[in-house]
Amino acid sequence: MRADDVTLEWGGALLTLLPERAVWWAAEKTLLIADPHFGKAAAFRFAGIPVPETSHDDDLERLSHLLMMTDAQRLVILGDFLHAKTGRNEGMFAALAKWRERHAATEMVLVEGNHDRHAGALPEDLRIPCVSGPWRLGPFHCRHEPQEDPDAPVLAGHLHPSFRLSERMGTSLRAPCFHFSARVGVLPAFGSFTGTHGIRPSQNDRVFLVGPASVIEVSRPKQ
Repeated sequence: MRADDVTLEWGGALLTLLPERAVWWAAEKTLLIADPHFGKAAAFRFAGIPVPETSHDDDLERLSHLLMMTDAQRLVILGDFLHAKTGRNEGMFAALAKWRERHAATEMVLVEGNHDRHAGALPEDLRIPCVSGPWRLGPFHCRHEPQEDPDAPVLAGHLHPSFRLSERMGTSLRAPCFHFSARVGVLPAFGSFTGTHGIRPSQNDRVFLVGPASVIEVSRPKQ
């Protein structure tokens, strides 16, 4: 991995947080993402809002870059692979099929999210089985909605977390973030056309801002 990538020990594993808004679990050769929301631009157009359909191509290229950079054997998607039933169209599925063929040897699993339930099943030729959460992966429970589990630490998405970093001079910056509490880790939304939701971390939570080329921790648990 790159020298400036951030690795933390959490839940009994070493996880690397990537600025491409993904988690790399090197010991298991597993890449995790959440909330790509493919088809969202098409759903907006269906509603009469003139949004160009370019985001899914950019996001698929970014995901291909990650899969090749890490040489991942497994990709786990923590929900909301698709955005809505109205976003399903031939162009999007053709792009997805071409991308899947490019990574034919990679095992892929979708942990069902709320948008997936409404958007409908993926075509079988994508070979991305959909499972219900919590889905066991090593020491973790993978699910879409963040919810503490007494049996295992949870990796999740759904919230599209972001954090505002403020200075005394009054300037501030809001950026997507990874948010880890003692038992739940929430990934930022992978999709570039998703929006974010501001979080208010508790005292011992860890927050990692995502920049264009790096991940920076902005809070540490008190000793």
